[in-house]
Order: sequence, then C-alpha cells, then structure tokens
Amino acid sequence: VQLQASGGGLVQAGGSLRLSCAASGNIFHIYDMAWHRQAPGKQRELVAGITNGGSTNYADSVKGRFTISRDNAKKMVYLQMNSLRPEDTALYYCNAEVLSSLGVRSPWGQGTLVTVSS
Repeated sequence: VQLQASGGGLVQAGGSLRLSCAASGNIFHIYDMAWHRQAPGKQRELVAGITNGGSTNYADSVKGRFTISRDNAKKMVYLQMNSLRPEDTALYYCNAEVLSSLGVRSPWGQGTLVTVSS
C-alpha cells in the first residue's frame, strides 16, 4: 500500500493551494485519512483528519482556512488551503489507516512542500 501526495508549491501569503493524496495497492478499505505537516525545526503535527463517514477535525491554527475532503471511490484525500500564511510553510504528509491483504496498515505519503512567502 502506498500514498502519493502532490500539489505543493510556492504561493504568496493570502493565496490558496490544493493538496491531493492518492492511495494505491491491494486495498480493501480505507478508514481514517489525515494530513500532517512538519515545519523546519519543529515536530510533525496533525493538520486535519477525516473519517470514512466524512467527519472532520482540524488543528486550531487552520480552522476556517483549510478544508479536508475525500473521495472513497478514487481512494483520494484532499486538503484545500486558503488564506495561506507564512507560518503554514512546511512539508505536508498524508496518512491513512488502510485494510489491505497484509492486514491493517498506516502508510505515509512522501510529503509535498508548501512554501508561503510574505
């Protein structure tokens, strides 16, 4: 099972980006999916999560600006990021809890870099 993240880039403060993450492999079911981020010199933190049923949760720092969504048929999770701030600059990782032929796994994507200039 693999996760492939994409959509990062350089954007000015106040701008928007949409991150995508695709799950692939012999997947029977995907439970929770999430986006995390790690800024230089800081620990990785949870940005947003979404259950298979669509319930969401967000870090306080992104509430009202970021929206997580998923497409279960396509095995995709998205993160729409609006009103970006320089402090949102980080490597963004997707993560999912997956039931595969190997059992339950929690793979991570390779990370996609988001840079917000002031």
